[in-house]
Amino acid sequence: MSAVIGVFQVVGSRSAQPNQLEAPDLGRLPLDWRGYALLLVGPLAIAVRRRFPASGLLATMAATSTYLVLGGSYGPVFISPVIMIFSAILYGQRLAAWLISAGFFLFVVVYATWLIPEPLGLFHHSAVAAYLLLTLTIAEFTRSRRERLAERKRVAEEETRRQASEERLSMARELHDVLAHNISLIHVQASTALHLLDDHPEQARTALATIKQASKDVLTEMRGVIGLLRDGAPRSPTAGMSRLRELIERSGLDVTLKVVGDARPLPTGIDRAGYRIVQESLTNVTRHVPGSAVDIQVTYGSRELTVIIDDDGTGRDSDATAKDPDATATGGGNGIPGMRERAAALGGSLSAGPRPDGGFRVIAVLPLSDLTLSPASGAPTSPVPPAGIPASDTPASGTPASDTPASDTPAGAADQVESVKEHN
Repeated sequence: MSAVIGVFQVVGSRSAQPNQLEAPDLGRLPLDWRGYALLLVGPLAIAVRRRFPASGLLATMAATSTYLVLGGSYGPVFISPVIMIFSAILYGQRLAAWLISAGFFLFVVVYATWLIPEPLGLFHHSAVAAYLLLTLTIAEFTRSRRERLAERKRVAEEETRRQASEERLSMARELHDVLAHNISLIHVQASTALHLLDDHPEQARTALATIKQASKDVLTEMRGVIGLLRDGAPRSPTAGMSRLRELIERSGLDVTLKVVGDARPLPTGIDRAGYRIVQESLTNVTRHVPGSAVDIQVTYGSRELTVIIDDDGTGRDSDATAKDPDATATGGGNGIPGMRERAAALGGSLSAGPRPDGGFRVIAVLPLSDLTLSPASGAPTSPVPPAGIPASDTPASGTPASDTPASDTPAGAADQVESVKEHN
């Protein structure tokens, strides 16, 4: 661009020279080598304007002023100062641009008043001032607009990075829950199969069938989670409270499920979190006290979903658990902390710890709105029990539903939370 401007200034000034030489009141003189050199100073400054915006502007204004004093013709010589004013402001030299422009204006006033044959008056000075102010104003507006666009882009990029980070965290949590539960189940059933293979091969067959189903389930769920990364939608049903029965049936544990209140469709986050909390709790039982009986109570309240998972601690490793309750509480990993994070992210709470009468208890309270929107229409729907979850006491693995004590009723859920916290 600087070469084009240089050629234009030289050719344009030379073309304008004949007419101006014929007007003696202008006081113009023929161009010599000094005039041509001064016409090239501005284009050279434009070439280095990014590195030296203020110095380039000062050199351009000085060359233009000298050119006028030497009697060079008016015209294209003023293009370089305009470009350099813009550049100085856009590249952060705002104060220098305003001060140098003010200095150039004072020079023009002095020059047009005392250094030409026919002095010019207030109208000329006002026109020059308006010309400089308009140039500075447009440059400031352009700079401000660029900064706003850059800030908007930066905020958008930060939001994109934040969402990507949250999505990666969500995917990692989902994969952790899927793998931890199913691998633990496979490990326990494989140990059982090896133990029974010689003496009770028919029972070992059941354990191997459970391993086959668990491995199939983990592959299916992993495809669903990874499918989100590829297509933005899962290829298999999303884990939710409607699939609790499937989860319980393949857990290999003696589980009793009780549903209190009207089971109904839940918001996606609450639905998935409730499922994962039950899954992680069953994983911990499978890891640390396999063979323990488990009671699960799901309470659908008007404003919250409460999930309580109790095990009696009578499984194979119950003695070790009693000696080291912290080992059970943490699971040797991130199981319990991960459940707490899930609940907290949704505005809920989760407590986990040993029960006074033995065993372990997990209580999750997740907030709900009064009305649940249908995923299809977005309209409020009446409560409808999800497929596979009964609306009353139902044994989940062949165990008769036991009577629930008063402390296990929905009204006592808050007291249970406080009780668990006291024993943590």
